[in-house]
Amino acid sequence: MDIQSIERLNRLTVTSFLVALGIIYGDIGTSPLYVMSAIVGDDPINSRIILGALSAIFWTLTFQTTIKYVVVMLRADNKGEGGIFALYTLVKRTKFKWLIFPALIGGGSLLADGIITPPISVSAALEGLKYFNPNFNPVPLVILVLFILFFIQQFGTHFVGKSFGPAMLIWFLMLGIVGFVQIMGNFSIFKALNPIYAIELLKTHPKGIFIMGAVFLCTTGAEALYSDMGHCGKRNIRATWIFVKMMLLINYFGQGAWLIAHEGQRMSEFRSANPFYAIVPDFFLPYSIVIATAAAIIASQAMITGSFTLINEAMRLNLWPKMKVKYPTELRGQIYIPALNWLMLAGCIFITLYFKKSENMEAAYGMAIITTFMMSTTLLNFYLHMKKYPFMFIMVFIAFYIVLEGMFFIANLGKFTHGGWLTLLIAFSLSLIMIIWHFGKKIRHRYIDFVKLDEHIPALTELSKDESIPKYATHLVYLTAANRVDEIESKVLYSIFHKRPKRADIYWFVHVDVKDEPYRMDYRVTHIVPNDIIRVDFKLGFRVAPRLNLMFRKVVEDLVKNGEVDITSRYTSLQKYNIIGDFKFVVIEKIMSYDNELPIHEKMICNAYEVLKSVSLSEESAFGLDSASVKVEKFPLVLKEATGINLRRLE
Repeated sequence: MDIQSIERLNRLTVTSFLVALGIIYGDIGTSPLYVMSAIVGDDPINSRIILGALSAIFWTLTFQTTIKYVVVMLRADNKGEGGIFALYTLVKRTKFKWLIFPALIGGGSLLADGIITPPISVSAALEGLKYFNPNFNPVPLVILVLFILFFIQQFGTHFVGKSFGPAMLIWFLMLGIVGFVQIMGNFSIFKALNPIYAIELLKTHPKGIFIMGAVFLCTTGAEALYSDMGHCGKRNIRATWIFVKMMLLINYFGQGAWLIAHEGQRMSEFRSANPFYAIVPDFFLPYSIVIATAAAIIASQAMITGSFTLINEAMRLNLWPKMKVKYPTELRGQIYIPALNWLMLAGCIFITLYFKKSENMEAAYGMAIITTFMMSTTLLNFYLHMKKYPFMFIMVFIAFYIVLEGMFFIANLGKFTHGGWLTLLIAFSLSLIMIIWHFGKKIRHRYIDFVKLDEHIPALTELSKDESIPKYATHLVYLTAANRVDEIESKVLYSIFHKRPKRADIYWFVHVDVKDEPYRMDYRVTHIVPNDIIRVDFKLGFRVAPRLNLMFRKVVEDLVKNGEVDITSRYTSLQKYNIIGDFKFVVIEKIMSYDNELPIHEKMICNAYEVLKSVSLSEESAFGLDSASVKVEKFPLVLKEATGINLRRLE
């Protein structure tokens, strides 16, 4: 992202304010639907617990969301972009190679969060209908809403996206108004701002640590503030957060005031078993359910879009199997990944059917979020050291969040058997896929045989002019993994010289280098032999789709325009009519050979990698190449030849 784009995002306008509300705050903005409900449960309402919980909510939003994310994490931007993978690209240059693990675990947990957010948000919103019919079962309606939401992803969300900001503005104003009405009858509720009430809850109440697991849900979506930095700009996020935090706290304290006014009673005694809907006036309740459902859909949309972006980044960083990516609109960053979309829908439906009610999903929800927070804190520690922040500041800051997030982790771990295990299973499975893909590619790349290209230039130039061999193509384009200009895979040369001699007028070697900057789009051309052997190196950011067909065509057009290459067909009959020669792409696909002897752990990783590769997108499709002009050649990849083959010749 260039400086002008960053400055444009950081301008404070009414439009930017609404955009930030619509994109960023859906997840954290819908937390009042279920946080106080999770804290109270169906136990008798206790004013000390309510005051302690409100105090904990205020200080959690202050320390966890405001200070850690809004103040500090937003400073860790990669050319204006945020998110756990953007943070990893900043710190991976350090000597600590193990930092890949917190990045992968955090990424897996964030994806798990994306699967759980839609069911819990939509369920909590639609459960308000029980006020009119206590026997109402919202599950079928929740599944219908989720299906429609995921179904429309393929068409792009630009046609409804413009309404997200105004809808969220209405939602937050509603939160503030209904909360303030309750506070007017009990201004003493603000004594909960004193942290002593939160401390007493932890020290004296036998379930204090477990109540903190419910309190922690108030900060869901804090990671989205960081991940969506590139859409809104840090200045807009910081400005809008002041308004959002104020509305959230007014609503939480309003629910608390209402609960204290009904001390000793149970929520099951009321028509609305959720404190959120209990503070809404009866005449406005139907409208509040509609507004809450809209906010829940927007929160879900934000997590779905965020998951698409996260997986797209992971694929570009070689952390996830290749999947088909579509671009339903011309809006920058608007992508659609069909396979991921339907897998997430299946996961959301399973979560809905398994837990049935939002209150049953709360334990699973908390585990996904706290795991992501802990991983981001780990990476942030190294970023602060890399940026040479004062040592004492780093020590105090990181130690504080290790303790705070460790406490929340223990609090959520207490709900492990109540659904937390499912989140950990989903997050672990997703992280394991990333680990297998990353290390599988590293093992395979380690054993690729590269040779010096200079030694084979004479043979290539002679082959190009050898008319005794039928011409394979006018322009023959090979994708190469060689980072150095003077090197090439031995398999590429084998394909040209041995598999079937491939005579071409011009040999092109194309290499794609994924850079740590998010939106970099550069290329370099090296004329190894003018008009005979040319190498093109693309340097693309980790958020740029490698549409190689279009990019390569643009490079060739520029070279022709500058007079650096002649792409006219060299067939005599065609050349005189200035007909452009054909382009043929060759993709070398490496398959595991049976003739390998590897350590058991590497063998297991490579076998699992092959399984993932078999169901992932092909290389030519992943690079956006036209299948009509692509030849895929498979070569066995011998990583380590088997030894001890003692053959004996018989006379």
